Amino acid sequence: MIYHFVVGDMAAQPLSEAIASDAGLTGEVITLKDILHVGPLQRGEGQSFSAMRSAFWQEVIGNDKTTVEVNDLERLLEVTTILNNNPDAQVWLWMAPWPADVCAYLWMLPYLSKHMGRFYLVNIAGLPFLDENGKVSFPKNISEILPKELVKARRLARQVTPAEFEVDGEEWGKMETDNAMIRTHEGGKKIAARGADHYDKILTSFCSHQFQKASRIITQALNKYNVPTGDMFLGWRLRKMAEEGGIMLQGDVTKTLKDFDVKLPGGDGVSTATETEAQAEA
Repeated sequence: MIYHFVVGDMAAQPLSEAIASDAGLTGEVITLKDILHVGPLQRGEGQSFSAMRSAFWQEVIGNDKTTVEVNDLERLLEVTTILNNNPDAQVWLWMAPWPADVCAYLWMLPYLSKHMGRFYLVNIAGLPFLDENGKVSFPKNISEILPKELVKARRLARQVTPAEFEVDGEEWGKMETDNAMIRTHEGGKKIAARGADHYDKILTSFCSHQFQKASRIITQALNKYNVPTGDMFLGWRLRKMAEEGGIMLQGDVTKTLKDFDVKLPGGDGVSTATETEAQAEA
């Protein structure tokens, strides 16, 4: 039995299709919902890791009507229990050159250290795959790979070595000590600690002295700079910047990103016709 770990629902979909089509991959897909390259890693006194991460994402969403529950650790521990009882069980992590994936790998290592030889890594970094048009691409995320190409990628699976358990396994402890709000991928398995304001300049570069939809600002930042945090975290940063006086907001910030507007301080706050049309299109 193979327990296939992958980060995010979008990546889980093609992987599930690949597994369903190939007997050699038969197993269970476990989708990690948390993206560990953003948010705190240190627990408070008497607080569990999952409770700490849940509280962080609850704040990010900014909506008390939606309850956030992060339980990736509990599901990983369930699998380690299975490994204890079933010597034939294996764990495969499908890892793209993306900060969330690399952080997931580093996070999993300490929990799987007792199961050396049964933790496999499928690392697609820098490798070519064919897209739906038959052209070669170098995907940055598992979600960008066709299921039939993921079937071929099974040949990449290799055991995590004792040296990796020792050397890479120390990185998670360092990340917890740093407790940075953002962690960026610096190539390979290297992760760098960054401040919470790491992407703020990118966000403000799309702001003007007229109000624009927060969703439009964030979409431009994600598309142009390939910011890997996701839209909800960037929306949280807009709210934090507004609290500090760096930008101004109007509308209901407890709803969706389309329900509040953003502008730089100063100006009359009135959108031009062109900007109004652009907002409508967004």
